[in-house]
Amino acid sequence: MNHLTQTPASSVAGERRRRAPAPPSHGWRRAAVRRRWSGQWAAWAFLAPVVVYLLVFYAYPLYNNLDLSLRNYTVRSFVQGGAPFTGFANYGKVFADPTFGPALWHTVVFTSVSLVFQFTIGLGLALFFTRHFRLSATLRALFLVPWLLPLIVSSSTWSWLLNSDSGLVNALLGALGAAPVNWLTSPDWSLWSVTIANIWIGIPFNLVVLYSGLQAIPVQVNEAAELDGANGWQRFWKVTFPLLRPVSAITLLLGLVYTLKVFDIIWIMTKGGPSDSSTTLATWSYRLGFGNLLPAFGPGSAVGNLLIVMALAFGLVYIYLQRKQAYA
Repeated sequence: MNHLTQTPASSVAGERRRRAPAPPSHGWRRAAVRRRWSGQWAAWAFLAPVVVYLLVFYAYPLYNNLDLSLRNYTVRSFVQGGAPFTGFANYGKVFADPTFGPALWHTVVFTSVSLVFQFTIGLGLALFFTRHFRLSATLRALFLVPWLLPLIVSSSTWSWLLNSDSGLVNALLGALGAAPVNWLTSPDWSLWSVTIANIWIGIPFNLVVLYSGLQAIPVQVNEAAELDGANGWQRFWKVTFPLLRPVSAITLLLGLVYTLKVFDIIWIMTKGGPSDSSTTLATWSYRLGFGNLLPAFGPGSAVGNLLIVMALAFGLVYIYLQRKQAYA
């Protein structure tokens, strides 16, 4: 009877073949390819508005500015076209202009001093607000007011405060028995006046970003350092500041790019004067292209391109340092 109850090997193999999944057909493969392509098209559809925005509002203006700097444009050729190609002659005019050296130096001083004080004061305020005392949220919101105001309002306010005749600052100096200062009309003080105004406007940005970075640092790290006997200064330099380094780097980079192109504050308060004592590359570029009776569109665009190259160079340095730190 055993030979009747045993299943033949051929029958078992046939059953296994019937139960095994069928190989994918050509229709299934085509459906998978269609799904993959539809996903890619959907991704491109979501990406297309961003690409169009970048091309229209960034790539095209940059190309136009580069073209302006490489041609000899006049008012007529600017409207009708046909400006002759001059190569890098406009850049040569910019470098040979006696205004270039002082404007570059003023840009360096204005940018570096603004960054140092904005970052230092912003970091100090961020550390102060991490204590979460009563009304800390209200005070932190009030510190955002300079950042929320339009630049024309802030600049006009500082022009009134630093006015030589009726300004509040000189009135306070007179009450203290000090001599009044020609903040906006003296070549010795005009650059420092616009720098002070720019520092006041930029502190809230540093405060917000650095405060967010401090909030992301685990409390246990500082508590462990305190248990190990580190005082407040040691905890800041050995624990808090190293952990805050990535946020500090991006804060300084964004502040640098913004400060390099500051135009509104300087133009409203001093217009780059007196005697070009507060002229930076940004205000000089505007004055070359639009502030003269005979506009020099080519040299003005060349100065603007120099600012772009400077900002791009600092951005590449930041990327290099970030990658180096990641590899380390």
